[in-house]
Amino acid sequence: MKDFNKYRGIFPAFYACYDVKGAISPERVRALTEYLVVKGVKGLYVGGSSGECIYQSVAERKLLLENVMEANRGRATIIAHVACNNTADSRELAAHAESLGVDAIAAIPPIYFYLPPYAVAKYWNDISEAAPNTDFVIYNIPQLAGVALNGALLREMLKNSRVIGVKNSSMPVQDIQMWRDEGAVVFNGPDEQLLSGLAAGAIGGIGGTYRAMPELYLKIFELYGKGELDKAREIQDGCAANMEAECRRYDEKLRRVGGIDLQLLGLGVNGHIGFNEPSDIFAKGTHVVELSDSTRIANQRFFDRLEDVPTSAISMGIFDIIQARRVLMVVSGKEKAQAVKRAFFGPITPQVPASILQFHADFTLVADEAALSEVL
Repeated sequence: MKDFNKYRGIFPAFYACYDVKGAISPERVRALTEYLVVKGVKGLYVGGSSGECIYQSVAERKLLLENVMEANRGRATIIAHVACNNTADSRELAAHAESLGVDAIAAIPPIYFYLPPYAVAKYWNDISEAAPNTDFVIYNIPQLAGVALNGALLREMLKNSRVIGVKNSSMPVQDIQMWRDEGAVVFNGPDEQLLSGLAAGAIGGIGGTYRAMPELYLKIFELYGKGELDKAREIQDGCAANMEAECRRYDEKLRRVGGIDLQLLGLGVNGHIGFNEPSDIFAKGTHVVELSDSTRIANQRFFDRLEDVPTSAISMGIFDIIQARRVLMVVSGKEKAQAVKRAFFGPITPQVPASILQFHADFTLVADEAALSEVL
């Protein structure tokens, strides 16, 4: 009986890594691989939807996988998606992946034209045949492929001893239960329902946003394993697809706990607090904000490139911040000096969101000399 422990955990769907001219960048591929492996993910899913596989040539996909394998050095489990728009290219990529020593290959069904289940099964089995010593994972993503896995097709595929399971990116959680009951290992696909997928029987998760915030999904998986479902649910809710609903949920939670005892803040170079950017009004509740250029540049240090920095965020509103019983702000650096001056020695205005703190009855500012250089 096969040991599936190497598939039990969090698998970021590997992104396409291009240089400034749009070509695959081996250096960036290796850097992203190292970053994710060091973060502690169980494995990587290479060449799937997040990897823009459908737009890449066979040569590009080989180059990308070769550099992932070189950087990985056997530390993480590697699943390589190899499906193309024709069987020959798919088989070539499957054989190539096996030659590199991947743990498993995966494939979507043939796309565009509808094919009957027996033709889909032949396509998958032909690909699997080209990698006879490698596990095979069915990639079920009907909303994009136009073909949905069903019980009869899965049972037919499980006759192939190399077929171990399904990467399930259909939205109904019930699908995970059905594939599990057929004896397949199942990976949850939709990021926003990882916890639900695990509860339904998924062995792990494969997702695109896992790359952006691996720590959160690793924690969800850890807490689920410990049976700490309430804590896991809090994190999962924070990975919400519906950001407006998440804002409402957060506001309601603040109300239930009776507000904030101590609010710890920094100060943006443009005077923002939280992510409340300069505006014509003071935002009341938790809300979705578009980040200013200066805020994105200031946060670039946490990302490889400026274009990787998010353009929007969820922020607590000014109302909730000003209602905190105590507020402590910590500011350092010469680049914040003008913001300190405008916020606390200028008029109260939503164009300088931090200026509202002049009204707070228990506000403490802790700043170094550089940050205070404009007012001392």
